[in-house]
Amino acid sequence: MPARLLVMEDDDDVAGPLLRALAREGHAVERVASGAEGLSRVADGDIDLVLLDLGLPDMDGLEVCRLLRSSGYDGGVLMLTARSSELDRVDGLDVGADDYLAKPFGLAELHARTRAVLRRTARTAAPAPAAPVSPEGLRVDREARRTWVRDRELVLTGKEFDLLAHLCERRGTVVTREAVMDAVWDENWFGSTKTLDVTMARLRQKLDDAGLPGLITTVRGVGFRLDGNS
Repeated sequence: MPARLLVMEDDDDVAGPLLRALAREGHAVERVASGAEGLSRVADGDIDLVLLDLGLPDMDGLEVCRLLRSSGYDGGVLMLTARSSELDRVDGLDVGADDYLAKPFGLAELHARTRAVLRRTARTAAPAPAAPVSPEGLRVDREARRTWVRDRELVLTGKEFDLLAHLCERRGTVVTREAVMDAVWDENWFGSTKTLDVTMARLRQKLDDAGLPGLITTVRGVGFRLDGNS
């Protein structure tokens, strides 16, 4: 079944070629021209990846991304932006984007990043045993891609879930930054490892808010360790 993509782009000159290029890759592609339309369409379900322009006419793309994540959308978000500073890119990652693509961009890079995000946020995961309930009450179900802290479900983005699951499978051992990048991202990742730090910060905050502060330890110069006994 083809992946269903939603392009949020108000510029016809950009949207037309973008839609044609994505359709030629076999994706089912739709387009909206405003943030409000996009949020409404995503709420209807079945969208696997949002390609989100930051310069929408009715609201800033960062706010659109924040609202998508706060509403529980766990598919991919690929930001399309003319804003090239590292701070702008980090802001996008911090509100829940999976990746960013700076305008102007080539079709080869567009397709590579689209494939990479779709792989990382795939809604059907390979079957794997669920992590056991720990003394802290944390349970991660790889097959269902769901996480609970005691009796409360923890809502995570695709990369936050993959990061936590990877650490849970290696609970009590130090996992290097390189190993995390290879497992949670992949060889087609073009960006800075800063995205790992942003994703880790979001995950830690959610664990803190759920009553599990300090569960993930940073081992300076090496990587990370998820503490507690399995």
